[in-house]
Order: sequence, then structure tokens, then C-alpha cells
Amino acid sequence: MRNLLSFIIFSFICLSANAQTESVTLSNSKTIWKTLGKITYKKEYDEIMGFKIDKPVFSKEVQKLDGTPITVKGYIIPVEGYKSHKEFIFSAFPYNMCFFCGGAGPETVMEVVAKEDVKYTAESITLKGTLYLNDDDINRLMYSIEDAVLVKE
Repeated sequence: MRNLLSFIIFSFICLSANAQTESVTLSNSKTIWKTLGKITYKKEYDEIMGFKIDKPVFSKEVQKLDGTPITVKGYIIPVEGYKSHKEFIFSAFPYNMCFFCGGAGPETVMEVVAKEDVKYTAESITLKGTLYLNDDDINRLMYSIEDAVLVKE
């Protein structure tokens, strides 16, 4: 009886651990945008612009992601027409709700440099690549993903 109880407890622990691992893997793409949203801003005078700008301050959680591989689901925001390209903007939200249309914040978009052309679609896609943070260059987005590849779903 004691062996049976031990086996049941051991099985439950193994199943729970496996379920948690699967959950993290499946939800990673969904939670990455929430994590990237953990930023604040500080006002800082910019010599080139001649006025104070909002400079991002990344949380420690976000800083840990700098230079690491991520998988993220989102939408292509075309910058050079509706065609395939290697460089584009990627958004947590569809085109009509994205940062550039006034529906979201700058933490919901990232620059993408893909290994191969990615064909435009209005549907959500999943990309895998290396995330980099930017808090210095005001002419660039605060997030970029490089060596990105399309993940087949």
C-alpha cells in the first residue's frame, strides 16, 4: 500500500512538472509581449533633438532577455508595401491597433531582420530570433529581433 501511494505521488509530481514545462513552452510567445512591457521612462535632454525625450528604462526581467533567443507571435507591419522582405516591423497587435496607429505603446513593436524573406500576411505569425534592446538610438525602436526565422505552425 505504501509503495502504491509513493508511486501515485511520484506520478502526480512528474505529470505536474511536465504540464508546467509544456505551459511555459506554449505560453512563452504570448507572455513575451507582457514581459517586454515591463519598462518605465525617464526624461532626458537630447542634444540632437534639442529637447527632452522619453528614454526607456528596462526592468531587470527585460534586461535578462537582451541577446537571448525568443519566440514571439505577432503581426507584420509593412514598411515598404505588401510584399516579402527581410526587414520589417513586428507588432503585438494587428495593423489597425498597432503603435503607429495610436492604439498601443512603443513596447509593443520591434524591428525585425530575418534570415530569409517573410511574405506579408494580415494574419498573426510566429518568429524565432535573437532579441536586442535599444535605449540609446532614438531613431530606432527599443526592441529588435535579428536572425529571425518564420516558425511553421
